[in-house]
Amino acid sequence: MALAPSRTKYRKSQKGSRAGNAKRGNTLAFGEFGLQSLTRGPMTGQQIEAARVTISRHLKRKGKLWIRVFPHKPITKKPAEVRMGQGKGAVEYYVAVIKPGAVLFELSGVPLTIAKEAFRLADAKLPFHCRFITREGVVA
Repeated sequence: MALAPSRTKYRKSQKGSRAGNAKRGNTLAFGEFGLQSLTRGPMTGQQIEAARVTISRHLKRKGKLWIRVFPHKPITKKPAEVRMGQGKGAVEYYVAVIKPGAVLFELSGVPLTIAKEAFRLADAKLPFHCRFITREGVVA
């Protein structure tokens, strides 16, 4: 099941600004290890769920995982073969707007090597580049 808001104040939103780095949510808040974005882009609920499942399967029910992002922004789409105009299309799915430096996932209760491999596998499921970080800083 894809992540989506249970209810919103407004059904549709404008595109908004994509510039700048993450001002909030760019440090570890809960766990010992984290996955931090290096580039910007939208991240759908399906992509968040795919990464979560990948991490969970690699951990084999050990450790604790925190998801630090949520898809709040609605993306609209017109049906196929519809002429331009006649208003904005219906909401198709929701995305989380990810900026460079945003922490996407956090993990604790597992060794460094297992956490690093779990985040490497999750990184392959995401539409942008990420890096592995710890409380001490970035690990190469």
